[in-house]
Amino acid sequence: MTSSSDTSQAPAMVRQRGSFRRVIGASVAGTTLEWYDHFIYGSAAALVFPALFFPAGNPVAATLLSLATYSVAFVTRPLGAVIFGHFGDKRGRKAVLVATLVIMGAATTLIGVVPTYGQVGIWAPVLLVVLRFVQGIGLGGEWGGAALMVGESSKDGRRGFFGALVQIASPVGLLIANGVFSLVTFLVSDEAFFAWGWRVPFLASGILVLIGLWIRVQVHESPVFEEAGGRHEQSRAPLLVVVTEHWRTVAIAVGSRIGSDVTFYVFNVFVLVYGTTQLGASRQLLLNAVLLGAAAQALAIPVWGHLADRIGRRPVLAIGAIGSAAWVFAFFSFLHSGSTILMLLAPVVGNVLIAAMWGPLAAYVPELFPTRVRYTGAGLGFQLAGVFGGALAPIITAFFIAQFGSWIPVAVYLAALLALMVGCVLAARETAHVDLRTVGEAG
Repeated sequence: MTSSSDTSQAPAMVRQRGSFRRVIGASVAGTTLEWYDHFIYGSAAALVFPALFFPAGNPVAATLLSLATYSVAFVTRPLGAVIFGHFGDKRGRKAVLVATLVIMGAATTLIGVVPTYGQVGIWAPVLLVVLRFVQGIGLGGEWGGAALMVGESSKDGRRGFFGALVQIASPVGLLIANGVFSLVTFLVSDEAFFAWGWRVPFLASGILVLIGLWIRVQVHESPVFEEAGGRHEQSRAPLLVVVTEHWRTVAIAVGSRIGSDVTFYVFNVFVLVYGTTQLGASRQLLLNAVLLGAAAQALAIPVWGHLADRIGRRPVLAIGAIGSAAWVFAFFSFLHSGSTILMLLAPVVGNVLIAAMWGPLAAYVPELFPTRVRYTGAGLGFQLAGVFGGALAPIITAFFIAQFGSWIPVAVYLAALLALMVGCVLAARETAHVDLRTVGEAG
């Protein structure tokens, strides 16, 4: 027989489950849009911007300048993490998530209407850089809020799995961005693509942002943050507290994440350059391999996230790092084999290993910091790794290839960074089974 207390509790439990599903949906959908915006800029920087936004006559210089504008966002992400981390720790996670989505979406949509070099001269690349700067600010503040909303709303013991759903946004955003560009390229002529077709993916972001906003405004504030607010635990100056009291933790977070960035670049971006210029491989074959790898990563991320709840964050991160350090040598051997199957398989296996380093991060990095500075600390640690990893990797790998003409220095460089990552992971404490309200308070 059902008691009256059980009957009264049932609707509350249903409301809680519904609220948590909205948090998951809002975080994943919004972060996917942010990564979509980021990746369509990267595609345009390689395919379109050199011809339309820089002076004609030196295509190599135009390409390098275009890719340099792509790197601007890596440098500005930590600034976004600091700005929005401050307000996220002071005012709450939800409001900041709405703000970052608006900022990122507005910047991306405006890129779709920027006039070309032939129309306004030098102001064309200047406007691109300014909007790319704004994109970096928005993306820098986005990740921390999405990860915290999910983690601070999850039950203990499932934070790794649900946090991994936030991490799926990156490969899914990559797949959608590449898919939209491929669709537009297929539907219009080359002339139409360069005239107006390239603008479609950017303008479409505005529509997607409106959908994302509709989802996000319906979620409630993080319960862990609200509880901390009730105890008056917000810090007056979160950044000051982080850099004076938790700088070692920030360093561990940077070192624990840097490996996934560089490994992603080598297995998914560098492979396109190396495969076409050094091996003479088909660009379409390599693009297909990268897309298969992204799909494999998206499927593997929640699996690794679930495993991080079972055996801990540190073992899963270490498995990914050690496995990637070993696989990078097989990776290039597969590329040199000339076998279509092996060339397709190389990024797939690599991305499954990347998923082990990427999937647990949305739980692992925030768990290193106390609630009162968690947004600032997690965002800063996560985004600084992008500067030292993602922003520098293209420059370092290009130098190695130009200097040595071999993939071996690239593999050694990656293996060394992954060894550093393992050391940082081992230096961190395991937090998989700790109450998030008490995590990091002694740090």
